[in-house]
Amino acid sequence: MPLWLSEADVRAVLTMSELIDAMETALIAFSAGRVAQPVRTVMEIRDRAFFGLMPAYDSDASLLGAKLVTVVLNNAAKGLPSHQGIIVLFDAATGALLAVTDGRYITEARTAAVSAVSVRHMARTDASVLAIIGSGVQAHSHLEALPLVRDFREIRAWSPNAARLQQFAAGRNVKPCESAESAVRDADVVVLATASSTPVIDNAWVAPGAHVIAVGACRPTQRETDPRLVARALVVVDSRDAAMQEAGDILLAIEEGLISAGHVHAELGEVASGAKPGRQHAGQITLFKSLGLAIEDVVAAGLAYRRALAAGCGMLVPL
Repeated sequence: MPLWLSEADVRAVLTMSELIDAMETALIAFSAGRVAQPVRTVMEIRDRAFFGLMPAYDSDASLLGAKLVTVVLNNAAKGLPSHQGIIVLFDAATGALLAVTDGRYITEARTAAVSAVSVRHMARTDASVLAIIGSGVQAHSHLEALPLVRDFREIRAWSPNAARLQQFAAGRNVKPCESAESAVRDADVVVLATASSTPVIDNAWVAPGAHVIAVGACRPTQRETDPRLVARALVVVDSRDAAMQEAGDILLAIEEGLISAGHVHAELGEVASGAKPGRQHAGQITLFKSLGLAIEDVVAAGLAYRRALAAGCGMLVPL
């Protein structure tokens, strides 16, 4: 019988520090060609609403599965999550269904864990000021994950929603800023975690040596970054194939003639494995464009499944 893991079950057995290491391993396997994973299929339901199918198979780890996910960006106004979904895991040898796990929290956590891998390998070792643009789910998860890989003495945040910004900062070591510019100026690591389809920061605000992480825009017509910043930075992606189909931050800069496809320096898995260099000097600006990979979801769900079996969590459900 397959194991059903609710969001509460997944939260109980997954730790962010362990997830960061698991994501690094998954990214290295993906970039080394040891993972079978097509670019996700995305169906537009209506404006700002999408349904996605994301399958992946890692033969080395014997992990087979897929995520079914909905992205409804207007849900925030209704008090609902913008991203919702499930992840299904199968026995790679027999094809039997092993588990159905929550996909909402795994998406939240694994995205921040992957960003932490980018900070681990691309941010300056002395990075001490973190700026977060946004105050939603990904702002919270990145606030948990990134301090695990760098010792930040100051964490700043800005959001267009002033009330949510205050809620995000309350009781945390976070300085709410009056503008995106005041948050980003002189920051060592900048996280863009918004639902915006147009740039939320200006190239001139980003200091030499900064590491920028763009996790929000995930369609070819959307972008969070100033294209001049993309042209100025060493650009790393999670998947070249996906970036060339989905990353508006890159595709629109190509369309505008500011960069070519060859401007993408590497995949994060290549940098993490040492196959490609990351930051080459202290003053270099690095940019990680995150789209999210099915193998990240499948590996995270597989980790939750193993931990849940050991802990006796979840519920066996006959089909």
